[in-house]
Amino acid sequence: MHDDDVPSWLPRVATRGGPRFLQIADALQAAVEGGTLSPGDRLPPQRVLAARLGIDLTTVTRAYAEARRRHLLEGRGARGTYVAAPKAEGAPVLDLGMNIPPPPKGVDFGDLLKQGVSQVLMRSDAGLLMTYHPGGGGDADREAGARWLRPMLGDVDAAQVVVCPGAQAAIAASILALTEPGDAILAEPATYPGLLAAATQSGRRIVAVETDGQGMVPEALEQACRLHRPGLLYLNPTLQNPTAITMPEHRRQALARIAQRCKLRIVEDDPYWLLADHPPPPIATFAPEQVTYIATLSKCLTPGLRVAFVLLRDPRERERFLAALRSFALMATPLTAALATQWILDGSAARLMEGVRKEARLRHRMAGDLLAGRYRGAGDGLHVWLELPAYWASSQLAQATRSEGIAVMPAEAFAVGGAAPQVNAIRISLGSVQDRGRLQAGLRRLSELLARRL
Repeated sequence: MHDDDVPSWLPRVATRGGPRFLQIADALQAAVEGGTLSPGDRLPPQRVLAARLGIDLTTVTRAYAEARRRHLLEGRGARGTYVAAPKAEGAPVLDLGMNIPPPPKGVDFGDLLKQGVSQVLMRSDAGLLMTYHPGGGGDADREAGARWLRPMLGDVDAAQVVVCPGAQAAIAASILALTEPGDAILAEPATYPGLLAAATQSGRRIVAVETDGQGMVPEALEQACRLHRPGLLYLNPTLQNPTAITMPEHRRQALARIAQRCKLRIVEDDPYWLLADHPPPPIATFAPEQVTYIATLSKCLTPGLRVAFVLLRDPRERERFLAALRSFALMATPLTAALATQWILDGSAARLMEGVRKEARLRHRMAGDLLAGRYRGAGDGLHVWLELPAYWASSQLAQATRSEGIAVMPAEAFAVGGAAPQVNAIRISLGSVQDRGRLQAGLRRLSELLARRL
């Protein structure tokens, strides 16, 4: 590359496109990731590039410094600045992006698995565990599901419980069973990415409904019903992912009444209810015939236990749901379902969940101390929705933390319809880092980044 060339990878620097030095650094990173620039390519001297772009030298100096911080460039003294070779992976990324339960103190999963599987094999035929089973789970598994749902919904008929291979499968099957291609599915503006993926793959469209500090606004839901004639309403009312808002009881009742009046089906995805402090009753208790209720073990016990219990009261809807599930998942893995049943029946699941609850609360207190002034968590659940200062855009902060070896989820990952996020925020998950000391170090580093003005 000649010194007097304007780089082809560099778009025009816009006055309204954010800080100019970041525009240059972002363009350089895109060029490296896209292959336009390769390791060893020489970049123009800073003074030459500033003159060619008609901007001041300080801006280019800051851009090159930012690119070096991202490990994109390296200086070679008098020979100039070059695209750096990919950095060898060292320590693993500190993952604050994956929302999973924290490991409870004193629990040895190896021993727990050995004991659980041993008990399963004592009461089950190994050959039956290795073959196909009827969709929806066996009698014992559905009974265990009914027991698991009792704290949320009271006594339920086990015949109305369907055992699924995880909540994601349950959401996808609900969409296929309850809606048609092209139908609108109503959801909050920031919602679970798994819903977005399932709706997109099945040819449905997600329509965002206005929210406030208590969740979805009833008047906005009623208006959306009139405008869009939706096939389904998706709600995650307890410790909502990503905002961590728990919808109060009066708001749940109001939404249930509107859904009944508009004959609108609700999928209530409630993975965190058992982790919350004194949560209100589920929406399913206010509109039992209107709601498909989903409770997964993956978010309150361990992600390796891919089992979710779905309450479907209407037998015709249950059959449609099972038919949809069979089209892509067939059944929950018999051995996994049997292990979940064993842990629920012998009390291991309750003890494990209590350990997760205690560890999650310790981690929330740690986050509150280290992110003082910014932490807005409720002290329970698995994640924090952290609103950012104006000088940090969520995507830029996520990129900056990545260069520091920390992964977080920016607001864009949860936005409906690819729209710009309504809130400039990141989701911080507190459970995926096993060692509490490493989590503490990561949160402290994140706090330092938040305080750094661009």
